Amino acid sequence: MNETSEAQSSRIRRDSSHNTSSDRTRVFVIDDHPAIREALATTINSKVDMRLVGESGSATQALRQMERNAPDVVIVDISLDDAHGLDLVEEIRDRFPSVRIIVFSMYDESVYAERAIRAGASGYIMKSEPTQNVVNAVKAVSEGDVYLSRRMSSRILSKVIRQQDYQLGSATEKLTDREMTVFQKLGEGYSVREIAAQLDLSRKTIETYRRRAKEKLGFETVAELLQYAVQWAYGREEEGSANGQ
Repeated sequence: MNETSEAQSSRIRRDSSHNTSSDRTRVFVIDDHPAIREALATTINSKVDMRLVGESGSATQALRQMERNAPDVVIVDISLDDAHGLDLVEEIRDRFPSVRIIVFSMYDESVYAERAIRAGASGYIMKSEPTQNVVNAVKAVSEGDVYLSRRMSSRILSKVIRQQDYQLGSATEKLTDREMTVFQKLGEGYSVREIAAQLDLSRKTIETYRRRAKEKLGFETVAELLQYAVQWAYGREEEGSANGQ
């Protein structure tokens, strides 16, 4: 009788352990900075209800690994060497419809948060925020909620209520997602040829997006656009550095 009870208890413990493991939220991290991937991995694995199932510094490698690891939530940096974060968000959404996506970026939420949500993300966090906010975001999106800062949630809600456009205090709001991608990469020092290769588009197409961005932002020449793009990108790098990123 005792042996039977012990066997049953052992089986119950094994079943309980299995259920606990299967109930944990499976998280995958995509970021081209190893230190950030390591910090997120440590934070996620320290939580009893989460576990890291993979990490990658490139979009191409990440998509291959996600086929095998089947994450519940993916944390995506918006600026990768082989893809733009918004393009990657759309591809993940199309290939893995059940996966929830959180964009984790150095870029201010006023520039990219709404774009990220439109692309298919369920949350947006700036890298200047505490790591605990990433945990909060994973919990929120895994339960089907959208995670944004209170400020950004209020702005988006106000836009819906008023049924009219509002300004986010940035001229770049005039740009479409693709124009914004090209503008950002120009500011980061990439050539038209390099951007075309990264986005798998023709050079002529990239030049068209560059021309549209130039016109929408009110510049007469490409040189003026490039100067502004560099200043824009550098300003956000400075913001990230000031916040310890």
